[in-house]
Amino acid sequence: MLNVFATPGDAFQEVKSAGASTANWLVPALILIVVSWVAAWLIFSQDSIKHQLSEATDQAIQKQAEQRHMSVQDADRLREAAAKWGPMGRVVVASGLPLLVGFGSPFVWGLFLWLVGTKAFKADFAYMKAVEVVGLGNMISVLDAIVKTLLIVGLGNLYAAPSVALLVQEFDPQNTVHSLLALANVMTFWLLAVRALGLARLSGASFTKAALWVLGIWAAYTGFFVGLRLLAQAAFKRMGG
Repeated sequence: MLNVFATPGDAFQEVKSAGASTANWLVPALILIVVSWVAAWLIFSQDSIKHQLSEATDQAIQKQAEQRHMSVQDADRLREAAAKWGPMGRVVVASGLPLLVGFGSPFVWGLFLWLVGTKAFKADFAYMKAVEVVGLGNMISVLDAIVKTLLIVGLGNLYAAPSVALLVQEFDPQNTVHSLLALANVMTFWLLAVRALGLARLSGASFTKAALWVLGIWAAYTGFFVGLRLLAQAAFKRMGG
């Protein structure tokens, strides 16, 4: 399993030639979930992060109040609701998101790799082989969670990550440019490269062709969600106006 860090090509070649192994995707999923839960507990127990969250929430409410021309009383009620339900919402997200990523990504990305490998590259391999490849690759996500947690705790910045956005002194998650900079994450591209290598090993295609497909799929769904976010922000501004 740890071979995916040093010699991923050998690890994926073994997956291709060996029999089916549920452990190849299940064990990394469980590790990712546990590490993510511990990371979330550590991050949200920091006073600096709590203060940053409080400031960000207050700024968001103030912006919303100005756009919707809220009264002082309505804005105060919104702050009270955020103070009451905000922590619970963070717990739900911090608990549920790792489960979704850990158990969902091997099957979703496995489907992508299987479709590309069997339809575009005309190869013959089982869907669960692609699931195993993606599952093993998620060990990179485990390392990403650890690195990100160390950066957040060390810098006292909730948005710290091994990305270009680390160069932005005052990161604003509502700023589209800042959000795009955050996508240029070293760990993300490492993960995509590993998935591409897995696709290449399973299908027999070149790494370049596999990488172009994997990068294209990632760019397509990332662009889709960025577009949805921009549309939502535009609709919110029109409502506020």
